Parts: sequence; structure tokens; C-alpha cells
Amino acid sequence: MSDQRDDDKLTLSRRRFLQSTGMVLGASAVMSMLPAGMRSAAWAAGSEGLEKTRLTFGIIPLTDCAPLVVAAEKGYFKKHGLDVTISKEASWANIRDKVSIGALDGAHMLAGMPIAATLGVGAIPKPTVTAYSMDLNGNAITVSNELYERMVKADPAAMKESPVSARALKKVIDEDKAKGREPMTFAMVFPVSTHNYELRYWMASAGIDPDQDVRLIVIPPPQMVANLRSNNIVGYCVGEPWNERAVQAGLGRTLITNYEIWNNNPEKVFGVNLEWAEKYPNTHKAAVMALIEAAQWMDQPENRMEVVKIISQKSYVNAPEDVVKMSMTGTFQYAKKEAARPLPDFNVFYRYAATFPWLSHAEWFITQMIRWGQIEQALDIKKAAASVYRPDIYRDAAKTLGIAYPTIDSKTEGTHGGLWTLKEATQPIAMGPDKFFDGMSYDPAKLVDYLRGFKMHAMKISLADLAKLNS
Repeated sequence: MSDQRDDDKLTLSRRRFLQSTGMVLGASAVMSMLPAGMRSAAWAAGSEGLEKTRLTFGIIPLTDCAPLVVAAEKGYFKKHGLDVTISKEASWANIRDKVSIGALDGAHMLAGMPIAATLGVGAIPKPTVTAYSMDLNGNAITVSNELYERMVKADPAAMKESPVSARALKKVIDEDKAKGREPMTFAMVFPVSTHNYELRYWMASAGIDPDQDVRLIVIPPPQMVANLRSNNIVGYCVGEPWNERAVQAGLGRTLITNYEIWNNNPEKVFGVNLEWAEKYPNTHKAAVMALIEAAQWMDQPENRMEVVKIISQKSYVNAPEDVVKMSMTGTFQYAKKEAARPLPDFNVFYRYAATFPWLSHAEWFITQMIRWGQIEQALDIKKAAASVYRPDIYRDAAKTLGIAYPTIDSKTEGTHGGLWTLKEATQPIAMGPDKFFDGMSYDPAKLVDYLRGFKMHAMKISLADLAKLNS
């Protein structure tokens, strides 16, 4: 009977996946129905006036590099007059540095990276912008089998909850402290990564101080599994397919996905230097248009297996299709001996306005940089966010494509437990849940109050000083 229930759950998951992705067709889909000659004539104007056509865009080997790879492999860049080479990079630091010096025209970036680059968090300031959000969700927290068993022993009830909190981990840490043991080492992919903030958010919600109670280190995504195997770390937060690789290898168990931490959270963006964007505005717009169309195609469920085949290649993610397809087709396996569970929204590329660069998302990342002491001087959060996230450029591209787009720049988070409709748009847009697992809500109109709500933090800025600039 249990096998039948699992099959039924997966069938429902795929059905929901079909339902939630079925309405992603826009003007570009209509264009694709025209004969080839008519299509090329209709789009001819789109290739005129491009300041630069031969481009190199960087990626990190993760499943959410897919919009850039698909836009190149399926001809969307070419359709808009661009000759794009995809360059696989070794680390996020490589991505940051190569975009900064112009060795890459643009790149797959962590959502916080262009903000950090602009503000000089962890590097020399380099104004960087994004006009395109690459995806929602896509990460998870995985731990070694040994740590998992210790957590189950420490608090069996907590480990049976779904989603899993860090309460059991807190008890393991307290036990180690009592015995005089060194803090355990966890890894994330970059100091200003969503992964860092998600891991900290999850730990802090259970009273774990991520700066004192554990040791957090940076490891590039493809090296996570090897470091877990070598016992250099006890756990990590990373994007796919590097959680499922550990699960399939029998090296660890996934505790919680970032979808469960924050439903439909922003993950990656397409980033370029501000000076590049200003020097090549038509080229930038063409790239954004191609990426939007690639995302539309990718979120049609009948295309997901082709996406898996494309990105699994050695030149991109370099992982087995059976591993990559798990999260990309609406399911997720938390442990090797457990059946896959339905998670239809683990990877969202277009629906729920996923491609729109919300200023409120940028502002949320700035609050986390403040919360954990990465920003040490008070600043106007909204002004900083608006200098990096560029919904104006996105709207120009979307208008040319004839697709619906938001007419507002910000939205609350943690206030929708189910599907809802964004009416502040050129046409109503179906949206997904946005709940935080701890029940908190985020109102971009009350940024300082939001920061006051965190009991665990490492802030180096006076909230009174911050309030003066953010009234």
C-alpha cells in the first residue's frame, strides 16, 4: 500500500506541475507557430542596432544555469542577433572577478552578488546590475549520515517534523560544547550567497549562532560532495544537483530545501557591469529577451527532460541525467532508501513572475547583509537596491515580447500560503506561495522593523542610525 501511496503522490505532483506550468505561453510562443520565413521577418527588427553581438556569459555548474545554457543551445540568443559562448567557471569568486574586469560580458550570479559588488561587500566596489531573475528555489541543506543519526537520537520528535527545524542540531551542538569538542564545520558556496543566508536563517531560528556555534566555510558547489565524503565538513547548503549527488551516493541526507525555508524565494540572477549595460543597452535588452523566452520554454513540462539532457552534458553541469532530472521534473529525494517526494516547485524558471527583478528581493538581501554584519555602515536600503535591480530594463524587454509583467517594484513576502493573483500587472499573473517556515513576514515598507524582529544577529549598525535613512 505504501508504494501505491507514493506513486499516487508523484502522480499528483506531476499533475500539479503540469497545471502550474501550463499557462506560460506569451507572444513568443505564438511567434513560434508561424512558418520559419515569417518568424525571421517578424523578428528582424530585434537584431538591428545591437552594439555588440559576440558575447561570453559565465556559469557555475548548477541546474539553475539552465536559462543561459538553453538560450544558447535552443537558439534564443541567435534569434535576437547574439552570438553567445557559455563559459563554465570554477567558483563564484571567478564569476565576480571576471565580470568585474570585463573578461565575461555577463554571468549567472547569486542574487546577492550584484548587490555586494556594487556596495563593495567582500571586494572592491564595482557597480553591477541585474534586469533578469533566473529562477526561484533550487537549494537544500544536506548533512552526513553520522550527523543525521546524532540528530535523530538527540530529538526524535523534531526530526519527524516537516519541514525539519534545526532544534535537533542545537541539541547536538550543546552536547558537543559540554564535552569540549570543536565546533562542527558546515559549508556554503559564497559569503553573500542565498545559501549562506538560508543556512543561517534555518540555524538561527533554533537558537544556533552561526558565527559562534558552528564553523562556516566556503566551498564551490561541485566540490561539496567530495568534501562531505572526506569528512572535511558535516553538512552544506548548495544548489542542485549537488544535494542529490550526495543522496544517491549514500553519503548523506537532505534535511530541508530552501523552498521549505521560504516558498518561492529568489535564487540566481543574470548580472552585468553597470558600465557594460550603459555602453550596450540594446545588446543587454536582447539578452534579457532571449532569457525570458528560454525560461518560458523551460517551464513547459513537456520540455523539462530535454532541459535535463542539455544541462547534464560535461560542458555544463557534468552530472548523470538520473540525478539532474529528479528536482527538475517536480520531485525530490531526501534519502537514498526513501521514495522521492513531490516538490513541483523546486525549480521555477518563468511562472510566478520568476524572471522579474523585484526591488523588494534586493532589499531583503541587503537586510540579511546587515543582519550578519557584512554591511557596517548605515545606508538607504531602497536607494541601494534600486541602483542594482533594474525592473525598468526588464519591462522594456517584456513589453517588446508582448508578455505580462508587474507594474509594481515591490511585494510582501510570507503573506500567501497558497496560490494568488498579482493584479498590479499589465495582465493578471498567477503567483505561488511565499511563506517563511518560521511564520515571519517581510514588508519592504518596514525594513528596519523587519530587522528588529530577529533575535539572533551580528549587526554592526545601530538600528536608530539605519532608521534615519530609511524612514
